[in-house]
Amino acid sequence: MIKKILLFGNPNVGKSVIFTRLTGTTVIISNYPGTTVEYHQGEIRLNNEKVKVIDVPGIYSLIEPTNPAEKVAKEMLEKAKDEGSFIVINVLDATNLERNLNLTLQLIKERIPMIIALNLWDETRHLGIDIDYKKLSQILDLPIFPTCAITGEGIKDLKENLNKAKISNFQFKEEERWQEIGRIIKEVQKISHRHHTFLERIEDFTIKPFTGLISAAIILFLTFLLVRLIGESLINYLFNPLFNNLYLPNMIKLIEKIKSPLIFNIFIGKEIEPLKSFGILNTGLYIPFVIVLPYLFAFYLILSILEDVGYLARLAIVFDGFVHRLGIHGYSLIPIILGIGCKVPAIMATRILERKRERILTTLLILLSSPCLPQTTMVIALLAPYGIKYLFLIFFLLIFLSLIITFILNRIFKGEVQEIFIEIPPYRLPYFLMVFKKLYFRIKLFIKEAVPLIIGGIFFFGMLDILKIIEFLEKISKPIFEKLLSLPKEIVPVMITGFLRKDVSIALLVPFNLTPKQLIISSIFLILYLPCLSTTLILIREFKIRDAFKIIIFQLILGLLISLVLNLIL
Repeated sequence: MIKKILLFGNPNVGKSVIFTRLTGTTVIISNYPGTTVEYHQGEIRLNNEKVKVIDVPGIYSLIEPTNPAEKVAKEMLEKAKDEGSFIVINVLDATNLERNLNLTLQLIKERIPMIIALNLWDETRHLGIDIDYKKLSQILDLPIFPTCAITGEGIKDLKENLNKAKISNFQFKEEERWQEIGRIIKEVQKISHRHHTFLERIEDFTIKPFTGLISAAIILFLTFLLVRLIGESLINYLFNPLFNNLYLPNMIKLIEKIKSPLIFNIFIGKEIEPLKSFGILNTGLYIPFVIVLPYLFAFYLILSILEDVGYLARLAIVFDGFVHRLGIHGYSLIPIILGIGCKVPAIMATRILERKRERILTTLLILLSSPCLPQTTMVIALLAPYGIKYLFLIFFLLIFLSLIITFILNRIFKGEVQEIFIEIPPYRLPYFLMVFKKLYFRIKLFIKEAVPLIIGGIFFFGMLDILKIIEFLEKISKPIFEKLLSLPKEIVPVMITGFLRKDVSIALLVPFNLTPKQLIISSIFLILYLPCLSTTLILIREFKIRDAFKIIIFQLILGLLISLVLNLIL
């Protein structure tokens, strides 16, 4: 009896869409133990029994895994072999049969029960590829079903014939694997001449070095605008009005009935307006649901569409040559661009990077290269009256510093930076059910993992505030601001509590009539000295407290040093 089904295949062959077709909506997303490699797990009902279905990370070779995801895929297969009662659905891209058969022959050598889904069958007709799948089935001695996962074509036949999965008796010499693939292709596949399609011309335009950079700049700019437009619209027209006009007044009335100032301070805060104090039912919910969630929703929506269309792989390739010198991959560009809008989803997006070293270097670039969008707006409003040269100085300094520091850290903390080995898929229309399913599970993961952490952090700082520890920190910090940074003592409370909402803190500098030099120093300090509270808590969630603490201390020292140097040279 089948107890487990593993979906194996190369990346970008439509494996996840077949997984969705088979399992429906009951899906669990997990990290493989000891790694950041994500995989999906669901269930299918066969003969009135529930059978576990696992969407194994994409893999090109069982023999020479080139990245953590491929190692995880191989471990999953070994574990299934030890447990028994399983089958493998090997999903092949019918438009690239020769390369996909490499993994198929390796799986056959494992002597495991298999069935093959020859996916993207509809595209073979458009591309002039004619495959005799029945003959291929005879040669490989395995059941084969042509499928088009997006439309559902062939999925019913595949599902109804899962019990026909078998161990192949196809024999070949391992050292002649590629020659054998060549012989199979010659027997089962014919290709007729045709001209380039419009989509193929766009594919070429977006991958070539020069035009690829131009198209990437346009697409990233549009992505940033869309994330901002959707995020800000959700905040201004939905989440903020609901929170301030409906939720908060009723919550205040409820807490006031307890008639305890201490309870009121803990749950609502010293001030009613969100972000002015540390109430767990006020600021504690405002940050994750009103500030972060709208941007996160917008980002994950655009990311999922770009992913399904097939553009992300091209973006990674186009920028890989440049960012490789910083010790990171082309994929790092996605979270870095997102960080211009908001640091929280950007740091969570570093999960698309597989190695811890790449994630930390990318996170430093996110934190140092630019302020978030609200901070940027406030800095522009603050310094624009004094001339564009001051604005240019701040933003140039941040970009220059982040690149230099990442470059130096890459040299100091040496580590392996592997080349990108990814398939460039053809452009396809996104499968919107899959897009929204991925969006749903990513948002669900944020609410489940990050929101409790943010509320807990607000409670912690609220207690520090009630116990007057923050007030004490303000007093002992005054000499640093007055003597080292030449800033007036009156702005110390703004600087100390600036981590709660940095854009508001920058705006609060306006009444102090600071000189341009003081405005530059205080702005740079507020941007660099600490991540905001929600970013700090996400850092702890993503990197555990030890590495998060190292990043925060590094940023604090850097913020102080840069501000001190600016005070000396300006």
